[in-house]
Amino acid sequence: MISRRHFIEAGVLAAAGLGPRALAAPSDRVRVGLIGVGNRGDQLLDAFATQPDVEIAALCDVYEPYLTRDAAAIDPRYKAMGRIPRMRTGVPPSVPRFRDFRRLLERKDVDAVCIATPDHWHAVQAVLAMRAGKDVYVEKPLTITLVEGRRMIEAQRATGRVVQVGLNRRGSPVYRQLLPLVRDGLIGTVTMARAYRIDNMHPNGIGRLKPENPPAGFDWEMWLGPRALRPYQYNIAPYTFRWWRDYSSQMGNWGVHYMDVIRWLIGEQAPVAISAHGRRVVVDDDRTIPDTMEVTFEMPGGAIIVFGIYEGGGGNPISGGEIELLGTKGTIVANEDGWAVRPSRAGQFQTWKALAEAKDVKMPDAEDSTVRLVRNFVDCVKSRGTPWCPLEEGHRSTSFAHLANIALETKSRLEWDADAERARGNAAANALLHYEYRKPWTLA
Repeated sequence: MISRRHFIEAGVLAAAGLGPRALAAPSDRVRVGLIGVGNRGDQLLDAFATQPDVEIAALCDVYEPYLTRDAAAIDPRYKAMGRIPRMRTGVPPSVPRFRDFRRLLERKDVDAVCIATPDHWHAVQAVLAMRAGKDVYVEKPLTITLVEGRRMIEAQRATGRVVQVGLNRRGSPVYRQLLPLVRDGLIGTVTMARAYRIDNMHPNGIGRLKPENPPAGFDWEMWLGPRALRPYQYNIAPYTFRWWRDYSSQMGNWGVHYMDVIRWLIGEQAPVAISAHGRRVVVDDDRTIPDTMEVTFEMPGGAIIVFGIYEGGGGNPISGGEIELLGTKGTIVANEDGWAVRPSRAGQFQTWKALAEAKDVKMPDAEDSTVRLVRNFVDCVKSRGTPWCPLEEGHRSTSFAHLANIALETKSRLEWDADAERARGNAAANALLHYEYRKPWTLA
């Protein structure tokens, strides 16, 4: 275990450029600093550490037990809520630790960073990382606002850095196998696609709590970052921020995964129209997002994409998969374990027989899709190639989440101009494309 004194001394030395490097790395190794090593960041630490040509060069987090990798010191209330780091990967005491990510970005011995902080931090940290000369792996959802994504793309163009967005299904062998098959017409023209997030949180959800002081070692003001100051609550951070719209949403948390893989498979960039319905119906908690929501996206080619969030009930409306594509010849159901084709039957007034062959493909045990995406990022850092999920792709997929949330909040059918990235004739919707950051944070 690292003592508090050693932790502080390491941070001071590192900020001055005097801290020890984790290892004297050979030139062919990629030295990675991780910003955010809580639940998802801990999983990504595992993924990066398993790469033989990666060195874990620095860690950053606002919660000291996560940073020092001291599981015994984690607040018991966090443990009771779950989603805490498993800490399966050991990190040598010599690896510098920081509470302020800007000190990590000053390190000359860090080649790339992995950003796994809450959603409202991604844009600021990624832009500053690129300007500091670091390549970036940034977790999904890419942003908390639509404008942030475009600013990140502009920063990448100005700096030439490699950026991978952590939409891990881009690394899935199943979906990479399906991509050319769907594009080549395996089930004909796709007219509808759908996916759902169903998780019965009735009746108490994340609970109702009052403001309190954060636990020892938790830097609440730094956690808030560009968002407005507010009192700490145990059901906001570290993990349950996903039910507070200032910091995340379930459309961003889960919807982005499915919208990304669907639009990738059918070759579409952005919707032309969006409508959404929903509200909090049955879950009695402090959340500021709906427990029941369904969104419809109309695509330029005419296909309809549907995504539903139901946190007040159970079941699985897509038997055998996580996404479903409906085509003129048949239906595909898929998840990361495999995929199946179900041929269509002739409809009214039609006499044709099956136009697609029934298939049921199960993939053999393969490397985790996140590990594959991390591997691809490391390869691209070395080759300066384009990663599997570049910024423009990640931004376009994340835009689906923002547009769904905006449509719901404004109670309007959005007509979307994907080139200008503005809602046509809807000032209320356009006002929600970004927000004013709390000083000193900026994307300028």
